[in-house]
Order: sequence, then structure tokens, then C-alpha cells
Amino acid sequence: MSKENELCPCGSGKTYAECCEPIIKGKIKAPTAEACMRARYSSYVKHEIDYIINSCVEGEETGEIDRKATEDWSKQSQWNGLKILNTEKGEKKDEYIVEFEADYTLHQMHDVHHEVSLFRQVDGDWKYVAGNVIPTTVKRVGAKVGRNDPCPCGSGKKYKQCCGR
Repeated sequence: MSKENELCPCGSGKTYAECCEPIIKGKIKAPTAEACMRARYSSYVKHEIDYIINSCVEGEETGEIDRKATEDWSKQSQWNGLKILNTEKGEKKDEYIVEFEADYTLHQMHDVHHEVSLFRQVDGDWKYVAGNVIPTTVKRVGAKVGRNDPCPCGSGKKYKQCCGR
């Protein structure tokens, strides 16, 4: 499939070029809270960390974003899909709530990040304010790594001396 016809990672069924890319690249503002959420998910898939940071409301509950940790999570994860479960009007006229599940695999552990997020419209652009994560069960994919096995992160160290600490 050519790059122009590549489907958007957000699962909208549209091409990336006509869906999330113009929002991520700053060519257009996110027209809805759901569009912002979809673009944020696609940003993780495409490693567009600037959009993840810039799509947050400044000075709100989001706190300081650890760029390196966000980039590492983006690049080390296999992104399996996004489901928008619900969207609803928030308490204020410029707020919306989006409930979603982001399915991913990281270091042979399969997880579904389930969150109920608050978005606010700022200067005609929807931004992420904060979210409540709904706990889910993480499942191992593949064989269990032993303490003395090489670490699956590729560091060359034993698992117990690296990610198994």
C-alpha cells in the first residue's frame, strides 16, 4: 500500500493523510475531542512526540510530561489498535469526555490502556486535560524470561541486572 493510501492507525477507516496526519502536523486544528484523541493515539504509533505534548492543556492537571519516557513507550511498543468506547459532553460547554482503549504490546507484555479522558477546547482546538486510567490485566506474550536469561530489551545484560530489577 502506498504511503498516500496508508490507513490511519486510529482505526477510522480513512487514510492517514486525510485523517490524523493534518492534525498532527499542525495543518488543521482538531475539530472534536474524539479527533484529538485519535490523533494522539496515531502520534504514539508514528512517534510524533511533539503532538502528544502540544495537544495537552498547559498548566492543568497533566503535570510535566517526561518526553524521553513518552518517546521510549511510543517507539518500544507495538500498537495494536484504538477503540473509542464513548464520547459525551463534559460539565462545561467547552469540555468533552472520551473513553477509549489503546491496545499495545511492550516487552512481550500485552496490555489494553483503558482511560476516561477530559478534553477542553482552547482557541478552536481540542486539547487533552487529564484522564482516569481503568485498571486492566496485563498478559505475557511468549515465554517467560528467566532471571539469568538475556534481557529482552536488547541491552546484552542479564534480565535480573536490567529490566528485571
